Order: sequence, then C-alpha cells, then structure tokens
Amino acid sequence: MEIVLVLGLLVAGVVLFATEKLSVDVVTLLLLCALVLAGILRPAEAFAGFSNEIIVILACIFVITGGLRRAGLLDVIGFAAVRLVGKRPALVTPVTMGVVGVISAFMNNTTVTAMFLGPVIGLCERLGRNPSKLLMPMAFASILGGTCTLIGTSTNVAVSGYIISVGLPPLGMFEFAVVGGAVLFTGILYFVLFGTRLLPDTRGEDLAEEYHIREYLSEITVLPGSPLAGQNSLDSDLSILNFQILKIVRGGEEFSPDSREVLREGDLLLVNGRADNLMKVSKIEGIELRQPGAQSGPALETKGARVAELLVLPKAAVAGLTLRESDFRRHAGLGVLAIYRQGQTLRDRIAEIPLREGDILLVQGPPDRYAALQRSADLAVLSTFEVEPDRKVAGLWLVAAFGVAVVASAMDWVPLPIGLLLVALLAVLTRCIPVEEAYRVIDWRLLILIGGMTAFGRAMEVSGAAEFLADWITLGVAPFGPMALLAAFFVLTVLLTQPMSNAAAALVVLPVALHAAGELGLNQRTFAIAVMLAGSISLITPFEPSCVIVYGPGKYRFRDFIRVGLPLTLLLAALVLPMIAWIWPLR
Repeated sequence: MEIVLVLGLLVAGVVLFATEKLSVDVVTLLLLCALVLAGILRPAEAFAGFSNEIIVILACIFVITGGLRRAGLLDVIGFAAVRLVGKRPALVTPVTMGVVGVISAFMNNTTVTAMFLGPVIGLCERLGRNPSKLLMPMAFASILGGTCTLIGTSTNVAVSGYIISVGLPPLGMFEFAVVGGAVLFTGILYFVLFGTRLLPDTRGEDLAEEYHIREYLSEITVLPGSPLAGQNSLDSDLSILNFQILKIVRGGEEFSPDSREVLREGDLLLVNGRADNLMKVSKIEGIELRQPGAQSGPALETKGARVAELLVLPKAAVAGLTLRESDFRRHAGLGVLAIYRQGQTLRDRIAEIPLREGDILLVQGPPDRYAALQRSADLAVLSTFEVEPDRKVAGLWLVAAFGVAVVASAMDWVPLPIGLLLVALLAVLTRCIPVEEAYRVIDWRLLILIGGMTAFGRAMEVSGAAEFLADWITLGVAPFGPMALLAAFFVLTVLLTQPMSNAAAALVVLPVALHAAGELGLNQRTFAIAVMLAGSISLITPFEPSCVIVYGPGKYRFRDFIRVGLPLTLLLAALVLPMIAWIWPLR
C-alpha cells in the first residue's frame, strides 16, 4: 500500500507540475504533508532536505549573481561581447553562445540570459539580423553551460546533495567539466552548421506597425475653456475613458507627460485608445478631435520620449498584477501601449489584463527611465540603451572573491557552502546588493522544490517504491546490457523534464537509478551523473526559464523549440552517454 500511495502521489505531482494550476512550491509542500500524514516519513525526514547544504549553496549563488547584476558587470561583459563580434558577423553565433555558456557555468542561467537579452537584440539591429536567429541559441547556451561545473545549475547541486545523503562521495567542482565542455561545444557547432537554418525568420517592422498601434492613435487639441485644462495628465477625463496620453505638443515642444504634468489650453495630445470610444471622447466640450490613424501630427517618438519593448522576467513582482494594480505608469514612468503574448497582440483595456512571465510590453517614455530599468530584476529592456559608465569598484572585488571561492572549494581548502556564503556576505557588506533585495532575488520556490523533492526521494526508498520501479526497469532493459540500462534512465529523466523542472525530475529518477545500479553491482556514481546531465540537456520544450525569457522577444512558436531542440537533444544524448561510460566506468 505504501508503494501504491507513493507512486500515486508521484503521478499526482507530475500532473500538477505540468498543469501549473498550483505553484511548484505549494505542490511540493502538499506532497510532504501527505507523506507525513500517511506515516511514510517522519517530520524530521520530511524536512531534512531543507537543512541540506545545497540550500545554502543555491541561495548564495542567487545573491552573488544579483550583486554582480546590480554592480553592472554582467552588462559590461554583455556589451563588450557584442561589440567584439559586431564587426565579424560570421562569429556572432559562436562567440555569443561561447560567452554566455562560460558565464552560465558559474552563475544562474536565467539571470545571464536576461542580462544578454538587450545587448544581443541591439547587435542584431546593427547587423540587420533577425533576433530570432540568435536568441534561442543564446538561451540554449546558458542551459548547456551549466553542465560544466557543480554550481552551474540547481540540478547539479541537488544531485550532489542527494548522493551525499545516501553515503556516496560528493561531486567535485570540475569533475564533469570535460563532458560539459563537449556538450557546450557541440551545441555551438550544431547551430553554426545546421541549427540556425531551422530557426524562424520573423522579420521585424516599425514597433507601432508591428503592434498595430497606428489604428489606435488619435490627436486631440485642448481648446480654450475645455474642462481638460488644469487636469492632471495621468488622471484626466481621458484616462477615465481608457485613453492614454502618450505625448503633449506645447508651444512647438514635444514631450511625454509625467505624474506632475497638468494639461493646458492649446495643448495637442497624442492619445492611445479604442476607436469605438471616440464617440464618448467627442462629447467632452472644448476639444478638437482628429480621426484615428491620422498621422499628420506628432509621431510616437520625440527627443524626450522613446518607444521600446520590456520583457516581464520570471519571478517578476508585477506578474499576476494588472497595470492598474501595480500603478505601473507612476512607478516605471512609462506608458504601456500594447502587450505581446504568445503570438497575440493585446491592445484592448490593457490596464485590466493581469501580466504574465514572458509578456512583452510596448512602452513609451523618457530614455532615462529605460536606463534605470537595466538593473531591474522584474523587467528587461529589449533595446540598445547604453549602460551607465560609473561602475562600482565593489563589483570587481566581488568577482575576484567569487573566483577565489570557486578555486578554494575545488582544491578542498574551504567547504563550498562556506566559501559561497562569505562571497554573498561580501556582496551585501559592499552594498553591491541591499539586504532586502538579497532576500528577494533568491528563488525560494526552487529551494522549496529541491528540499521537498529530496525528501520525496527518501520516501521512495523507505516505501519500497524505488526498488519496485528499479526491478521493473531492470527486468525489461538489463538483458541488453549495462549500457542499455544507463540509457533507459537517461531517457526517462529527459522525458520527465517536460512536465517537471529539471531538478525535480532528476531527484525522482535518481533513487530508482541508484537502486538498480546497486542491485546489479554497477557503479552508482555513473548512473547519478547520467541522470544529472540528462536533466540539463533536455531542450525539447520552452519550459526552462531561459527559454521563457526569449520566447516572446524571438517571436517564437512552441513548435520552433521542438523543431530545433529535439535534434539537438538526441545529438547530445548520443555524445554524452558514451563519454559518461568512458570517464566513470560502469563497473
């Protein structure tokens, strides 16, 4: 009955992870509660995963990466890389993927992808190249680069923590760097020789035309005696009728209004709103209204206002909130013209649409507001805004300290959790990142997921579910040899990463694989590394946060990831499996 219950909970967890009806951390905690109430785990066992050193390691990596981002060093590296290849178009793909992959070997791949997003799109604009040809390779490189070191991905850290709990030696910092380097190099070679041809070529247009904004623009002149005169530009009668003032022309000067601007008689207003609401606007006395779409007047951009795109990043505070609820215009200083979501442009009543991760906002506002957003953990600017020249020296010290901690832990001079904790504390003490933001940049959902799924793996062992599954898989595959068994667990992990996160899938398969290897007298470490790497080379669907980030800016479709990622996943599997068996013998 315990086996049936554990396997039933596993199936239920996979379904809930796939449907995303509940947050992954909530699902994980519900599974733990069920295991304790059923008597399969004691409370101490259920929560033992949260006291594991892997939680400290991952939390420190999030803080360090956040500190480097705020210090602007990742911006500098990103812009330097794109300038390097700007004069050599043939090197754009390999150099961009190489730089992103190397950095992602030591930092959170989601953050690295977000930081390179703006520079890469800017490079594509200068070269006249479509961003869709480079953004997916960049995202894949950030994922593949994580296979090079222990701290490259949360999956690696989680697997290392689990094998320690069952009595196996921990994974070394660079133990699988040879395999990871081969994986990254193969990924780069795949796109240089073949993969780029499979990518879509969605030619861009003027942003206003691309989002079909022109048909929603109108011009209003504030006549003498108009009730609009004296009203705040953001809270006028026009805003009540869902019209947004994008620009004011006053005395030959054009500017974008802010929260302090008051409308005056004689102002010419460029407004954005539905055409069927114009009849309501026309009833306001003291205004002169032009037909929608008439563009004899001001354009969207002026010297004091730019039109650009913003990407809503994973874990953004505005995700789930409407523009009205977040008071976006006042806080960001930018007006939102439209929302692009999975191939659709949303323009109607956008202030009432809850934002989602991966949404692209077409915005308008002063250039200095975009510069301020470049360090935001919520939004990424998809345009070529130069980074601020004054970089904090503390950021350089943080990089140096991070390098020392990595080397020291690799040489066994300092335990890895202590080394990374000291660097994270340095980031706070040198004010590279405030304490409040340090807590905010930590992905608590991921930590709960890994801690909880580690306990679930323990439940599979004590209930006999791991032994049950291992016996069935061994019965069907073992007659074909140890290599076939290794490949079976590799494929099983890849398949489970589609409905689940990579770390969760690895932690589910790992106890089963280790039990099967132990029963047959095979090297358990070989199977652990195979399961770990299988989670990181699964590139079939765009569920990884790095892929979510480029999904909208690249104007991709779901099938684009399958068409490009499936052949690459198969190629990497064919490369990795023999290398694992060669470096870590099966017996």
